[in-house]
Amino acid sequence: NSTATYKVKKSDVPADAVTSSGSGLDPDISPDYADLQVHRIAGKNHLSVAQVQKLVDEHTEGRVAGFMGEPRVNVLELNIALKGLVAKS
Repeated sequence: NSTATYKVKKSDVPADAVTSSGSGLDPDISPDYADLQVHRIAGKNHLSVAQVQKLVDEHTEGRVAGFMGEPRVNVLELNIALKGLVAKS
């Protein structure tokens, strides 16, 4: 997820980046894992980091009932929104 202008340090890699299923079909990822990918996704799609970060923030869901589980990013909904944004630009 490093780019020419943004370097990811090993210490910045969240646990779910290395422990998620090998299928790549996990419905959600942690906000930290999504944030880690923002610079790469922005560059690949010719968008600003701010545009992609806004999408991540908009698709981050909080804890269930305010206290159960962990915050998560809905990957499917985020990818659909990203595709729509790319089509507009």
